[in-house]
Amino acid sequence: MAVAPVKQRSVTGGTRAQLPPCYYEGYLEKRGPKEKASRRLWSSLCGNAMFFFNNAKDTHYVERLDLGGFVSLRDDCSRDRNLEAARLILRMKDGETKITAPNLESRELWKGFLYSVVDLNVPACLTLLPGQLQMLKEVVDKERSRRRARTPTRAPPSPLSVPLVGEIPACFRPVSRTEAEVLLERHPDCGNMLLRPGRDGCSLAVTTRQDLNGSVFRHYRVTQREQGGYIIDVENPIPCSSLHEVIDALVEKTAGTLQPFLLEEPYEENITYVSSNDENGERMLHTAPSSPLPRAPALPPKQGIPYKPLPRSPAPDRRILAAAVPSSPTNPMRRLILSPSPLAQTLNEELKLKLEKRRASQE
Repeated sequence: MAVAPVKQRSVTGGTRAQLPPCYYEGYLEKRGPKEKASRRLWSSLCGNAMFFFNNAKDTHYVERLDLGGFVSLRDDCSRDRNLEAARLILRMKDGETKITAPNLESRELWKGFLYSVVDLNVPACLTLLPGQLQMLKEVVDKERSRRRARTPTRAPPSPLSVPLVGEIPACFRPVSRTEAEVLLERHPDCGNMLLRPGRDGCSLAVTTRQDLNGSVFRHYRVTQREQGGYIIDVENPIPCSSLHEVIDALVEKTAGTLQPFLLEEPYEENITYVSSNDENGERMLHTAPSSPLPRAPALPPKQGIPYKPLPRSPAPDRRILAAAVPSSPTNPMRRLILSPSPLAQTLNEELKLKLEKRRASQE
């Protein structure tokens, strides 16, 4: 398959950090409904959409394919110059996208992940290993949790907010028309286009800023369609399936001149705290030490546990102990056990004297 060279185009999407969790990624050759040749792009399945990058190291995606318009997925058995390559046809509501995977195993995995995200069920019609099926099950659980988590609050709480459908672009700000102009004026390096609630409270609006001998602001109305999706309300209305596609369409129509407004709030690098001086009562700001915290001391033994003396073992039988000792006369243990105590020796001598006296009297 002829692969068209990837042109270094301007950034058309948000950063990887702003995307939903990535379930699977790798290089694919992709040709959309309006493209004449395929392009080799790094493809990431994040949430319920596919994001395409020029290469694996890029931080901004160049194309986005929302799987909300998924119709079917089937194998393409036509031959390719690369005999190991395996083709797919991804049919969406707005046309067919032809995808080429490096090999058959990669194609089966892509089909498994796509079906799992779209249907929220592990497909049973694919030839996959037990470990791969377990990965798909985990993806289904994560995607279900992600969708449940985003359902209650579709937009940031604000009196200006309106119900939003689908994922909210990172350039959405719950501000008024004037506040949007001030934001874009103060932070020109963060982008020049943001999405905000409309003035009527029933629609959305896109505010843009460009520099032409001073700031030039433009405001575009974005309305929801009854059958789903959105429309950029200009002279020739532009239908879009999602808010992300609204932003992508404006970027594409202006050849990348308009860029989403992404204000990166600064974070502290050290921990600080306020304390009072014991002598003069003056309050000062202190920086906590960055060295690792000391280990907590060992806990003392618990108090109040009653002391229980160990039971005394019965005195050993001297006869048993003596029998267990070898009968050698030179054994020191035998001499220690059988040697009489001083009191017993005195009694034995007295008993001998009495016996000798009795024998003498009998004679």
